[in-house]
This record gives sequence, C-alpha cells and structure tokens, in this order.
Amino acid sequence: MTARTSSPEPFPASKAWVLDNPLMRAAANGIVRRLGIRPGMRVVDVGCGPGRVTVPIARLVGEEGEVLALDLQRPMLDIVERKAAAAGLGNVRTLEAAAGAGALPVSGFDVALLCFVLGEIPPDRRGAAARELAHALRPGGVLAVAEGLFDPHRQSRDAVVALAEPEGLRLEREGRTLTTTLLVFRKPQPS
Repeated sequence: MTARTSSPEPFPASKAWVLDNPLMRAAANGIVRRLGIRPGMRVVDVGCGPGRVTVPIARLVGEEGEVLALDLQRPMLDIVERKAAAAGLGNVRTLEAAAGAGALPVSGFDVALLCFVLGEIPPDRRGAAARELAHALRPGGVLAVAEGLFDPHRQSRDAVVALAEPEGLRLEREGRTLTTTLLVFRKPQPS
C-alpha cells in the first residue's frame, strides 16, 4: 500500500477491478444518493476511473440529462464506455483530459464531482482544477468532493475548503459515514 506521504498518481487502469467491486459500488451509490441528482441535470465526474459513480448518475439524470466522464487515462474511459453501452445509456460522454487542463466548457454543469480523486491531482495543479470546476458550474451549481478514510492521498476538510472558497464556492453542507466525507459547495447565483 502506498504511504500517505507518497506523491499523487492516478489509480492505475490495470487495477480498475479494485475500484469496481460490491463494496466500492455500495459506497459510490451512497454518495450518489446524497447528491440530489435529478432528471435532466448535466454532471461532470472528474477522475471518473471505471465509472463507479458515472453509471448510477447517468441512470438518474435520464435521457434528458448528461454525464461527462473525465479522466486522463484512456483505458479508464474505455471501461466507462463499455459499461454505459452495456447498461443501454446513451447519455454518457467521455473526455480524456487532466483536471485543470481547461477542457471543460464554462457554465455547463449542474454538478461537478471529485470522488476520491482530489489527492491524485498534483498539488501544483489543484488550484487550476478548482478554478476550472468553478467556471464549469452554472450559477447555483454544486461541487461535491468525496474523500475516503483509507485513501492514501486523502485531503483534509480544511484543504478542500481552502481550494474551493477562493474560487467563489461556498460550503453548503458536509456529511460523514464511517469511511467517507462528502463536502458540498455551491456556486452563488448572480445578485
């Protein structure tokens, strides 16, 4: 197991099966239930990995909605595409890009999700990632950051808040389970 002080690296696509087991799917579904996803929403799943939250969200947003699965590893996106096709979901798009690279459209999303991925973004790119996500949210949109207790690159509540608040995102609520913390930030509506 990687030490908590190790430098961040994306979870290897060759081990995607570790993220896609009944326990991880149950945890992902628990996070999704707490997000208030509704039909017609547009959601971006940043660092989507093998799609453990992408697919359940795609089911919730329905055909009127859309999920953009963003990952810098093409093999992870290939897994997402296969899963979406197998589930008959035509509302999942994939984008191969790093968080903070400027690939996301401005004001295009109702929800942006970082599920156990913030700590895998190199520290010098986290600010750019937070800025890009803030710009990608429509006014009133939500950034949800899930951090896992056993994640070797887990970010503290204060570190997440310190990234989000300078971008104009305000902590609206937080929730904890035995193994996960979920911080939900809202982009203000214009006055």
